[in-house]
Amino acid sequence: MKIGILPLFNKGFIDNGAWCKSFLQTIDVIGVESVWQVEHPIVAEDYEQLYSYSDDGRAPFTADTIMPDPLEWLSFAAGCTNNVKLGTGVLLLPLHSPIIIAKRVATLDALSGGRVLLGVGIGWQKEEFAAVSVPYNERGRRFDEGIDAVRTLWRDDIATYDGKYYQFHRVHSDPKPANPNLVPLIIGGSTDVAARRAGRTGDGYFPHAISPDDFAARIETMKAAAKEFGRDPAKIELSVSPTSWKFGSTMDLGICRAYAQLGVTRLIISAYEAGGHEPADIERYVKRFQDDIVARL
Repeated sequence: MKIGILPLFNKGFIDNGAWCKSFLQTIDVIGVESVWQVEHPIVAEDYEQLYSYSDDGRAPFTADTIMPDPLEWLSFAAGCTNNVKLGTGVLLLPLHSPIIIAKRVATLDALSGGRVLLGVGIGWQKEEFAAVSVPYNERGRRFDEGIDAVRTLWRDDIATYDGKYYQFHRVHSDPKPANPNLVPLIIGGSTDVAARRAGRTGDGYFPHAISPDDFAARIETMKAAAKEFGRDPAKIELSVSPTSWKFGSTMDLGICRAYAQLGVTRLIISAYEAGGHEPADIERYVKRFQDDIVARL
């Protein structure tokens, strides 16, 4: 079982270079496989309540929540570490030009020695799409084209893509990713549509705030879609963050075991559950998770 970790998304921590460096250098040497960053370029003060992971449509943001640009933060992380992989959980691809994302991610992957895991999602906040002049109701189709366009630029020395939203003809995009199999694209989202997309095109699947029972249903949807498109579902890596479904469940062996029995190979824990923000607190928390949970799965 691989262990991923989310940092503290609070003022004074995630935006503090000294804390981030200490946090990153600690996890780099204690068996944590990957560190993950989320994305919201903006958060509207009065956003329409469309967040689907809560009963009231409100996201779990607090007054001191900060979400740095994920690729910029992970570039800093790459420079502080040697081993830990660098994940976005998730980058909201339809908000961006895939041409720019392809360049930025390939650069980070090349300089980090192939350590990037690009988690991508569709987004839910209408105000973000309005702010970047992207029609909200087109985000799914832009998402699918964006994935294809990014991979084309990574793969082909002379790249051509002709979609409805994105087009380029005989262009060069360098550097290429260091990963010879390209940067893994991990599909986020907990809906049937997201599960089908993961089966159709994902290297991995990482739903958010999902129970083991609901994840089991989505996995069946993902597998069916993979087979429909001639893909091997066993090659689609499954990741989940137990605490995103129920805070504190990281240390619940029964819950983690239920995810593992579904075929999950990466459990993503949160520094919020460490009980403190010092490197020693993080180290104790990870060690406890390794000994009390992972070793018993």
